Amino acid sequence: MQLIKIDPRALKENPDRMRQTKSTPQADALLLATIKAVGIVQPPVITPEIGGGNGYLINAGHRRVKQAIAAGLEEIDVLVDEAANDNGAMRSMVENIAREALNPVDQWRAIERLVALAWTEEAIGVALALPVRQIRKLRLLANVLPAMLDHMAKGDMPDERQLRTIAAASLDEQKEVWKKHKPSKADPQVSWWSVAQALQKTRMFARHASFGDDLAQAYGIHWVEDLFAPADEDSRYTTDVEAFLGAQQEWMTANLPKKGIIAETTNYGEVKLPPKAERVHGKPVKSDCTAMYLDRDGRVQTVHYRMPAPKKPKGKGATGSDNAPDDVGEISKPRPDVARKGVEMIGDYRTDALREALGRAPIEDDTLMALLVLAFAGQNVSVTTGGGGTYYGHSRLAKNAAVLFDADGKLSFDMVTLRVAARNMLIDVFSCRENGTNSGIVARIAGAVVGADCFLPHMGTEDFLSCLSRPALEASCKDTPVLPRQRVKDTRAALVEHFKEGHFVHSSARFAPDATKLSQWLSSSATTADDDGAEEETTGIGDELSDEVAEAFREAAE
Repeated sequence: MQLIKIDPRALKENPDRMRQTKSTPQADALLLATIKAVGIVQPPVITPEIGGGNGYLINAGHRRVKQAIAAGLEEIDVLVDEAANDNGAMRSMVENIAREALNPVDQWRAIERLVALAWTEEAIGVALALPVRQIRKLRLLANVLPAMLDHMAKGDMPDERQLRTIAAASLDEQKEVWKKHKPSKADPQVSWWSVAQALQKTRMFARHASFGDDLAQAYGIHWVEDLFAPADEDSRYTTDVEAFLGAQQEWMTANLPKKGIIAETTNYGEVKLPPKAERVHGKPVKSDCTAMYLDRDGRVQTVHYRMPAPKKPKGKGATGSDNAPDDVGEISKPRPDVARKGVEMIGDYRTDALREALGRAPIEDDTLMALLVLAFAGQNVSVTTGGGGTYYGHSRLAKNAAVLFDADGKLSFDMVTLRVAARNMLIDVFSCRENGTNSGIVARIAGAVVGADCFLPHMGTEDFLSCLSRPALEASCKDTPVLPRQRVKDTRAALVEHFKEGHFVHSSARFAPDATKLSQWLSSSATTADDDGAEEETTGIGDELSDEVAEAFREAAE
């Protein structure tokens, strides 16, 4: 290293310099006044230009050179040094930290720059006297969207909790949220709370998991370490809630005691015990039962309860009791084959397929009329009756009937117009969506009649197959060359690959309703009709009059 004099205007800016954010005007004015008064106290460090150039690059002291030019100095003292193998990255960072704390954004970028130059996290920690955990934390924050980093560099920083949430999200998610919350000229401040809230995801922690690494691998769970959490606790987590809960359910099933059940919880997180069960808060005895359930955090909880004593037999012919010694009460339903999200997806698929079938599939006139009757029996249909009943009406259905009238307001139509109007009415009425528009079982019957199964979309996708439980996913491998894998994730990926060129429809999505449910619906509908007849009887209308009215309607229809 040697000291020389050189014109500051001949020095070139280092494009790979450490401090990239602009200094404040007040700091520049103070440095300029100091240089005019006493000159440059610490000479800048320069290195010979490499790659064919014959000039010098500023390695340290960009602000001093800039303010020397502003002060009008013809020459300044500089130290000439050889370029380091990392282009002086570590030396530049240490010097900037020692002089003035780096902007947090520059510090994040500097860590990434050193890693790119083959520095290890441990070496960076030793050189900067920082723990490796802090280095990893800074590296995590370097994954923040560049547009957000540029704004943070201006001094508008979120707090640590908000920054943690933002850094944990993917860049695509950050980009979508930033479009809605980025600053404007009218409001230059960013609502970091809103940004963090939009990127917040439910976390399931590894310390709450009862299952081991085998089930974690089977369900494709990848743990992510929360580098902002205290160092003395297990901060690993996953945002794949469905996989976490599925692994917990499978662990409970495998570790259920002899007199135990898997119970559900209420909306308040309390366990639902079987009817007549008495919860045991003290030490359980051998005859007590065990209930395992998942709390709001996804942890496996265990409670003990006691069923009532067996009832004594009554009568001479009674030989048994209502309660067996090993009675544990009514066991809760196991995890369904299709999750709630999958059921909602099937409802949307069915509705779209049913509408397309009603608009395009060939339907006979008598079938069309029967379907129209079925449509108005749907649970999502409401009308205002002439008898003064308090029902809600939907005027949007009127447009389908308006086409049957001519310009003079008279009912005039041909069969083609009638068929189109009937199809449109059915399309508007029938729905299989899992919300207030669901028509119920009648929409399933209609879909089976018109062959709407042929219009169902391809369901062999990652989005839908991720909603299936392990047994349902393995059942989908039937009649395919795909064999169930040890990990659910691998089985799902193999099915997606197999069905990539084909068309897969899950059996639970087909329209044909379950025979038992159909029988129950027919039975309940017939019961409702009998109840209506009984009500007419109480009002003085006899069965004979009802038969006459029915016969009159039958003759009119003929």
